[in-house]
Amino acid sequence: MVRNSSLRAVGWARSLPVSSGVKAARDWTRAHLATLGWERAAPDLVDSVVLTVSELVTNAHVHAHSTANLILTWDEECLHVTVHDASPRLPEQRDRSDDALGGRGLLLIDALADDWQAQRCPRGKDVTACFQPPTAPRPE
Repeated sequence: MVRNSSLRAVGWARSLPVSSGVKAARDWTRAHLATLGWERAAPDLVDSVVLTVSELVTNAHVHAHSTANLILTWDEECLHVTVHDASPRLPEQRDRSDDALGGRGLLLIDALADDWQAQRCPRGKDVTACFQPPTAPRPE
């Protein structure tokens, strides 16, 4: 039996130079999630995705001193949020004290996303977080 293995997906990409600021990434992401209908169906999930985008783009700008290439891919099962930057150094959880101003970004992403990973690429790294939308309740 041959199964249809074609993957249907839609995606969007945007380059965000350090000078562009993170707000542009959040606004751009929120607008694309609205096209999926998620603002009505899953507003808390939209907030989680937008916060993750904010953290990932900030990390690219602050730690990699790099343009952040933001890619959103929806494959009907998962929204993949990928940020590519020019540094090959993978993100690490920093020791943080209670009064530290930073160092909690990876903890937030870990708590918000269903899954996330980082991998080196020929020209830097990709950090990708996956978000699965809530399923509709099944009629009994």
